[in-house]
Amino acid sequence: MCKLISIIVPCYNESQAIPCFYEAITAQSELMTGKYNVKFEYVFIDDGSKDNTLQVIKSYASQDERITYVAFSRNFGKEAAMYAGLQQAAGDYIAIMDADLQDPPYMLSSMYESIVNDGYDCAATRRVNRHGEPPVRSFFARCFYKIINKISHTDIVDGARDYRLMTRQMVDAILDMGEYNRFSKGIFGWVGFNTKWLEFENTERVAGETKWSFWGLFLYSLDGITAFSTMPLAIASIIGLLFCAIAFIIILVIIAKTLIWGDRVAGYPSLVCIIFLIAGVQTFCIGILGQYLAKTYLETKKRPIYIVKEINN
Repeated sequence: MCKLISIIVPCYNESQAIPCFYEAITAQSELMTGKYNVKFEYVFIDDGSKDNTLQVIKSYASQDERITYVAFSRNFGKEAAMYAGLQQAAGDYIAIMDADLQDPPYMLSSMYESIVNDGYDCAATRRVNRHGEPPVRSFFARCFYKIINKISHTDIVDGARDYRLMTRQMVDAILDMGEYNRFSKGIFGWVGFNTKWLEFENTERVAGETKWSFWGLFLYSLDGITAFSTMPLAIASIIGLLFCAIAFIIILVIIAKTLIWGDRVAGYPSLVCIIFLIAGVQTFCIGILGQYLAKTYLETKKRPIYIVKEINN
């Protein structure tokens, strides 16, 4: 029986990259169709692009019946685009790829063989280096993976990409997690299933510019930490207990020095420093609580993860 492979392609302002991507992915599809007797479909998700990305997708869809596209009413983010693609995909095996060709299409053959021949449920990719990235971003990215793996029970591999090929069973498990605040790298690890990791050298974008700023990645990392770990709440509690203990010790020291040695109690400068320190710690801990409260608030609203403006299937 001929199996169907769905390729999900989230797009945001990728009009320059899509022609190169389409040429590369169709060439790889033809190779795999002849070698493995499989069929392909391409699911393009236009995440509220401000350029002519949707028009480019439509032009290819008019020529290739394998193409399905979904256009959002506005920009909902890559997480929403991936979720929409997973919902729309009809394949027995489903892959997620970026349109900028930083996810090499040639790896699809190895990924398919890992699932079909080796019995894995998922074949995922990770970069072995970060050539081409700013050093500061690379440093903080490595720090993030170290931190989240220490404070979370979910295994998130350093350098992991969203680029992966999954079985229908794994995709159905991911779709069952209909949470609004999504962090797919954590979700992929949380659902389990046997995953084979394939390594590759980092490649530059074929066209266009990255949509991820340093600040955007920082906020995304906070989403990942709050989504898959409650350790920050425990840290806030520990800090509170620690400062209570320190304050109690300081009180005892001041009383002892005053009664035994007759030392005068330090005045205004020390008092101001202590007030600022305690206030800073309190604000920090309240901020941690606020992050979790905000996530809970957004979940209880039950708003849709995305809104479709246009779809061709």
